[in-house]
Amino acid sequence: MESGSKLPIAYAPLYRLPLPENHRFPMEKYELLPLQLLHEGCCQESDFFIPKAVDRAIVEAVHQKNYVQRLLDLNLNKAEIRKIGFPLSAALIEREFIIAGGTLEGCQKAFHTGVALNIAGGTHHAYAGHGEAFCLLNDQAIAAQYLLDQKKTGKILIVDLDVHQGNGTAAIFENEKRVFTFSMHGAKNYPFHKEKSDLDIPLPDGTTDSTFLELLEKTLPALIHQEQPDFIFYLSGVDVLETDRLGRIALSLEGCKKRDEMVFALCKEHRIPVQCSMGGGYSKTLKIILEAHANTFRVAQSIFDYTRKVGLYNYR
Repeated sequence: MESGSKLPIAYAPLYRLPLPENHRFPMEKYELLPLQLLHEGCCQESDFFIPKAVDRAIVEAVHQKNYVQRLLDLNLNKAEIRKIGFPLSAALIEREFIIAGGTLEGCQKAFHTGVALNIAGGTHHAYAGHGEAFCLLNDQAIAAQYLLDQKKTGKILIVDLDVHQGNGTAAIFENEKRVFTFSMHGAKNYPFHKEKSDLDIPLPDGTTDSTFLELLEKTLPALIHQEQPDFIFYLSGVDVLETDRLGRIALSLEGCKKRDEMVFALCKEHRIPVQCSMGGGYSKTLKIILEAHANTFRVAQSIFDYTRKVGLYNYR
């Protein structure tokens, strides 16, 4: 890697989709988070890249062709739209393809920078043939399958630390031994019917920093040693916070930050490139959501800064 390379961050203005007034999804965070990172000097304008929409053929390596066609035709029934939670529109579908494109392009950049992030993404509730819970296309599953198909990696570890189980991701890779799915989530949180990840750690209501971090510290290094992945996808949802309206566990902002530090530090220590998508976050106060998400970028910038300068990751 050349000296002076930047921290790759996928972002496009379309990430913020207009929603009906009082919609519970905090869509404005996608516009405000990049501004916050730039304002405080954590990131520079040159760190951001505007992704292209992912090719349909790449999407259809994960999602059923009929489902993709119905999305493009805006041909979902009322029950399907209700399950997704967003009003159906051409802009919504375009947004999904662009977010997935950002994750895919970020993966390829991470082979040279060690880490890449997406301001959005983490759409882990999207199944091969349907969407749910604000997720239509599974960005990290699409990117993971692409890396396998292109023989850019032989073993992938997906680390899903959003408060909700990555049910769509688990189902998509249920029979794919080259992808190990790990989800640590609220036991009583949505989805109420859980899929079977390769490793699930359900957490009781009210789980606090110490318990969460002890479990992660015990589990993740052992998983990396056991599975020997050569690429990691990290879903860093901040709905694990005690203030979250939809989550049922109780991490502090500092605990959430330490979670990110643990994941990124292990990736750096083992020289495993990592792509990070933001996932959920539904605290009543938008400022808290932004601070928690911003911490993920601050931690990535801090931990990977030296490696990005000396080029330890230039092996692809």
